[in-house]
Amino acid sequence: MKSILVIYPEVDITKIALYKGGTLTFLKSIRHKPEDLLGFADFIDQLDYRTGLIMNELKANDIELENITVVMARGGLIKPVQSGVYQVNERMKEDLRKGVMGRHATNLGGLIADKICASVPSAKAYLADPVVVDELDPLARISGHPLIERKSIFHALNQKNVSREYAKSINKNYEDLNLVVAYIGSGGVSVGAHKFGKVVDVNQAYDGDGPFSATRAGSLPVGQLIDLCYSGKYTHDEMRRLLTEQGGLIAYLGTKSISEILSRVEAGDEKAKFIVQALAYQIAKEIGSMATVLICEVDAVLIMGAILNNKFFTDELTRRIHRIGSVSIYPVVNDMDSLAINGNKIISGEAEVLVYE
Repeated sequence: MKSILVIYPEVDITKIALYKGGTLTFLKSIRHKPEDLLGFADFIDQLDYRTGLIMNELKANDIELENITVVMARGGLIKPVQSGVYQVNERMKEDLRKGVMGRHATNLGGLIADKICASVPSAKAYLADPVVVDELDPLARISGHPLIERKSIFHALNQKNVSREYAKSINKNYEDLNLVVAYIGSGGVSVGAHKFGKVVDVNQAYDGDGPFSATRAGSLPVGQLIDLCYSGKYTHDEMRRLLTEQGGLIAYLGTKSISEILSRVEAGDEKAKFIVQALAYQIAKEIGSMATVLICEVDAVLIMGAILNNKFFTDELTRRIHRIGSVSIYPVVNDMDSLAINGNKIISGEAEVLVYE
């Protein structure tokens, strides 16, 4: 039976999974200690290191490499593309190494997949709905100054997958619906306006636009931000980290662990409760904003994220948005399954494999 290998590199972890006939048969999270990564100046320099660890895990668990025909990778920050499945090619690998739209651990995904395929002749490497899927309406690109154009960088894979899943559940086509979709991740929060199968507007969650999150500061008052940048207290790189790694929940509450914060809320921590309410408030505001993009003709609001397992947060969010449209909650979000679904479409011939140019 043909197998699909799924690879998802994150900052300090590499997730791998094997699927056969749509069934998960192997799952492993390879954790990378800070001291193990100290010798690497950049994420891209970890390519051989992470690939070797993956191959060792596959061999140690008696995975039959010759049965792998599709290697699906999460990522990465390549040039803007239309939604779909792309086979990894030389131009894509070059852009992943350069980081043409930004540098992130997920840029390793396509490179690792390609390197594995070099050792597994029966396999080919692919990306599906990378974070740079760009379907923005021309109006959505306008920022307020011609020197800056709004970009589309968001959780495209999960937003697209859950939208199709919802459409199927009500016996309709994704392309016939107007949806507002929110992904509440451990990193950023992205909220997209899906108009008949296209994400015509979305906040750029990668470097801080929109609601704050576990580690991102979100949109900040511009004047105060400029003053902070030129205060002499922070370098350019330190400001980047302040906004994308040291903002949001970790800045207010000293931890990015959602479970720890929610435990504090349940224990009566008033500050934690207030900040969690503020998080729900900001996400609700963004959902309302995207509803206006769709002229308030919204078939449903779809919300994803593990934090939705918490009743307090979910109630705080849904009470503000339930009048916008029917609200569907997805507390279990699995990137590996989403990638595997696309892999199965390749094997079945259902997916058109696009060429990255």
